[in-house]
Amino acid sequence: MSYQIEVHPRILHFKKPAGTSRGTYTERKSWFLYLTSAEQPERCGIGECAPLPNLSCDDIPAYEDVLANACQRFQETGEIDIEGLRNYPSILFGFETALLHFQKQSFALWNTPFSRGEVGIPINGLIWMGSYKEMTEQVKTKIEAGFRCIKLKIGAIDFEEELKILRMIRQQFSARDIELRVDANGAFSPTDAMDKLNRLAELDLHSIEQPIRSGQWEEMARLTTSTPLPIALDEELIGCNDPQKKKKLLSMIHPQYIILKPSLHGGIHGGNEWIQEAEKQHIGWWITSALESNIGLNAIAQWCATFKNPLPQGLGTGALFTDNIDMPLEVRKDSLWYNV
Repeated sequence: MSYQIEVHPRILHFKKPAGTSRGTYTERKSWFLYLTSAEQPERCGIGECAPLPNLSCDDIPAYEDVLANACQRFQETGEIDIEGLRNYPSILFGFETALLHFQKQSFALWNTPFSRGEVGIPINGLIWMGSYKEMTEQVKTKIEAGFRCIKLKIGAIDFEEELKILRMIRQQFSARDIELRVDANGAFSPTDAMDKLNRLAELDLHSIEQPIRSGQWEEMARLTTSTPLPIALDEELIGCNDPQKKKKLLSMIHPQYIILKPSLHGGIHGGNEWIQEAEKQHIGWWITSALESNIGLNAIAQWCATFKNPLPQGLGTGALFTDNIDMPLEVRKDSLWYNV
């Protein structure tokens, strides 16, 4: 079958500034792929390519040129060049999901209880970085909404203030009532990380994401070996796209968990590789979105639902934009649902 692809760039605007330890986002750019075919003109497939600035391995000046070349190759061959796109995970993810949508002619990309509207996917409530007052207000809002797993981004304000927020939650809710995760985004230094992990562990947290910045494998391995608090890798996985390197990273660091974002960590194909290797090494995992629009978020959720993973996933970010794309997604209490 011969395909045609049109690329439509679009800028999405956040309802509120999204603060991380790497800075604050007020808008983000995505490229949407519209896949059609002369043989089946009634069909269309849509996929989203959404690299994160200053974070994705494919956040490069020549991004649009690489995307245009990938479109040309796909139109010539009718096949996704998975090996050629290993180092461009957001582009690979856009092609994979556009083709799936074209084939299914439904945003229910796999046949699962989730895609049939029978069950929701448990998700965490995300607390963005901000002042003590802003973060405590976010926490109260999420708990009142019914979330039983709260994830706080830390590392932007004073560590003692962040501990106060976590203590406030623990004074009111036990670990059985509210699961707490924190994401340091690499904000700790190797010299003070263990002390901070010990203090955080006193609050009965579920896990901490990326305590020190990525690329320090030996330091991270030292932490995962003796940590009192389970460590999950996120940024550490970015740019590690070769299967053998994935195996080496997990073998050397051996984290308690890895967190998979298809736009950052290899698309659907690369994400499956990470999961297979993690399970071989008895490493836990969960899936999360990376500030995509509802097009990307839905595709990630549909893929996530193909696994039987009971952990709360990180799939609630699609509601962050003022000008999002309508999709049959809805957060009810602490779960994401697909409305059939």
